Amino acid sequence: MAWFWLVLGGFFEVGFTTCLRFVDGFKNVPWTLGFLVSVGLSMALLELASRSIAMGTAYAVWGGIGAVGTVLVGIFFFQEPAGALRIALIFAIVACIAGLKLLH
Repeated sequence: MAWFWLVLGGFFEVGFTTCLRFVDGFKNVPWTLGFLVSVGLSMALLELASRSIAMGTAYAVWGGIGAVGTVLVGIFFFQEPAGALRIALIFAIVACIAGLKLLH
């Protein structure tokens, strides 16, 4: 279950980074609330997962999911660049996450 909680926490990290785009100095209340809820859930799930998974591994996987997910949200919803090198580097992050999972 720890890996499930960790992946879910990574998805909430994508949620808070996406909300962060719209908080407008924390003046946009609905997006600010979404940001705060997502941050809280993301951190709580990371903490829960790290009870069974080594903290360094848990943090690297959580951060990697958040980074890859945030880049993909940027590409698909905000027309951020999707060049070949950028996509290759995203795959490299995914490969490193998979490697950490295999070593645990």
